[in-house]
Amino acid sequence: MSIMGEGRPVLSVENLAVHIRTDAGVARILDDVTFAVPRGGALGVVGESGCGKSTLLRAILGILPRGATVPKGAVLFEDRDILTDRAASARGRIGFIPQDPYLSLNPVFRAGDQFLEIMRRHAPGSRRDHRDTLVELFRAVQLPDPGGALAKYPHQFSGGQRQRLLIAAALACEPALVVADEPTTALDVTTQREILGLLRQLTTERGLSLLFVTHDFGVLAAVCDQVAVLYAGRVAETGPTRAVLDDPQHPYARMLLACHPDRAVDLLGIPGTVPAATAQPPGCRFHPRCPASRADCAGVPPPLLPLAAGRAVACPYHAEAMLG
Repeated sequence: MSIMGEGRPVLSVENLAVHIRTDAGVARILDDVTFAVPRGGALGVVGESGCGKSTLLRAILGILPRGATVPKGAVLFEDRDILTDRAASARGRIGFIPQDPYLSLNPVFRAGDQFLEIMRRHAPGSRRDHRDTLVELFRAVQLPDPGGALAKYPHQFSGGQRQRLLIAAALACEPALVVADEPTTALDVTTQREILGLLRQLTTERGLSLLFVTHDFGVLAAVCDQVAVLYAGRVAETGPTRAVLDDPQHPYARMLLACHPDRAVDLLGIPGTVPAATAQPPGCRFHPRCPASRADCAGVPPPLLPLAAGRAVACPYHAEAMLG
């Protein structure tokens, strides 16, 4: 049974491990990652740089780098393992919004031509139907002159307008799931707010599920119903967003939240750094940085322990740590 949400989730990541062989040894990028994206809901994956968020997205999208192996685990999209079942291709059924709107569009092709090519490969209908759909989507993402936007080149759009283009492209093939990789990082704060509101509105109106990857709890709070906190390739805590923000249980989640500008009382951040994937510490991967660690924290990696109200935490001492 899924840790989060009721009913059958649109996406389930189950005990996923991704390793990459390097000159420095085997990089254990992800280990035993488990979470679920509720059907019609929005889940955010949050963590520091180097925690494995990008590799997680690559595994879900089927674009892991050469040399990567998946020693165990599954990625179930609409109940089919897209890692092993070649017939279960999710192309067109999963929309993707990349991080940088300035690098994600080909500068030598018109916007309409780029998106129509995607639709030709992955969406039913004629070219005329696809053009009509694109114009409707450009209108939905509030681009000025939706019809004229088809003939424009990427340099003729602002950064915020390019991100709106990419949101439209992610919706063009009528996906069941939209995956967003920190899509507001390159934008100013005013435009960020507009884009986040637009994304939440469109996914809600169209009944889509959303997987949102970010390092910013503030962004996550604006968009997501559920959250999975990732640290050094393992899930530290999961649960409803508001519950985790108001009362984080894992020491890492608490310390990460304390670094947010709205809550920070100093500029020290979390002591230490995320461990290299080729030199992961034994046991709980956070224990070398954890102020509440004990001797046995360096033993067996702690599993996700179910809590009340659909929450789970990978720390057997979370209650004591709250008092420390």
